[in-house]
Amino acid sequence: MEKRRRVAEITDKLERGEGVVITADELCNRVRSGEDIGFEDVDVVTSATCGVMSGTFAVLSFKVAERDEFERASNVLLNGVPAFVGPCPNERLGIVDLMVYGTSHRDNRYGGGHLFRDLVSHEEIELVVETIDGRRIETTTALKEMPFAKLCSTRNAFKNYYAFVNAHENEVTSIFSVDPFKGACKEVTFSGCGELNPLEKDPFMETIGIGTRILMNGAVGFVIGEGTRSSPEKPNLMGIAEMHGMIPEYLGGFRTSAGSEVLNSWAVPIPILNEHVLETTKRLDGEIKLLVLDVHTRLPVGEITYDDVWRDGDLSVRFDASKCIDCEECQVTSLCPTGAFDVLAKEVNEALCCNCGACVRFCQGGAFYCNLGFVTLFGREIPVTLRQSDRKKAAKLAEMLKRKILNGDFILTEPVSRL
Repeated sequence: MEKRRRVAEITDKLERGEGVVITADELCNRVRSGEDIGFEDVDVVTSATCGVMSGTFAVLSFKVAERDEFERASNVLLNGVPAFVGPCPNERLGIVDLMVYGTSHRDNRYGGGHLFRDLVSHEEIELVVETIDGRRIETTTALKEMPFAKLCSTRNAFKNYYAFVNAHENEVTSIFSVDPFKGACKEVTFSGCGELNPLEKDPFMETIGIGTRILMNGAVGFVIGEGTRSSPEKPNLMGIAEMHGMIPEYLGGFRTSAGSEVLNSWAVPIPILNEHVLETTKRLDGEIKLLVLDVHTRLPVGEITYDDVWRDGDLSVRFDASKCIDCEECQVTSLCPTGAFDVLAKEVNEALCCNCGACVRFCQGGAFYCNLGFVTLFGREIPVTLRQSDRKKAAKLAEMLKRKILNGDFILTEPVSRL
């Protein structure tokens, strides 16, 4: 008979200081080393993913003027990023309710993701409110002045992401490239944290459901349902979390050749309720398929695994200032998707860097180094030139969640409904 336990039993063990919590990274490394890990050896596995997640938006509500100063707002800009006003009109209350998409943008260098990061970094935000009676209010605001600020998702944390090539001859702009995507399959880009990803650890959603407590960008949130375009083969999640308390390094903007995207991060506990769940958490990169799509048709042209893209790759990008040749126009500064490189100071902002590896190709002096690896397709090796997921930060988030669970700062929840 299969061994089973309930979430309440695991919670009791944790309260007594007897529960065993390990990260997905730790578990998979132990499995890889040949260790036999049984049902009694672990109670919770912490999983995480960090990367570009287009389906992310913020819901904000805050005061912008005194009562009766204007009837209602018609348009609002936050640091130049357009917001959607409503649905509540808040007539003559001086309050606005807003939705801001992570993919909305002021220009090609600043968008909703950048705004979200500035908010949780407690930066002052320039605010412009246009009213239906033709008034224009210009002021500033900050997260501390917003009693309601939540980050939400239409679809995040896909079980499995994709790799992309441009199978046509000509270059093309794409959200899956930082500069024009080279044609004739000269490069590969990909997303996904493989064996660390929550829905790879629980692909049948035996433990993840409506009401599951998570960390989103380091702040406590909840799964609220399946996301758009979710399917049994390729599930994803909707979630919500309070922006107050989020950690800036785990979210932000990501510039692509086709516009601004948003970086977002999830950490999800997987309680080991039965032996089947344990076995799914032990799946390694080499067992996880990664379809390669043509960026034009979005149809498969090949299939690899996450082992192909992560096995030999470096998790971190390294910078050697002594190799900087002081180019007249620094390509890294111009094209770094998160703006992490300060060419004047010759420094990389580690909190902004998402280890995507784009700088390695752009730097003419070879001052940036990261082994991004190759994949074999069509009988030839194609270099990986961009990673839109940050496995290093995902591992840090899983470790953070582990510590919070063991310290009693994060309590496991039983889903109120299966997905």
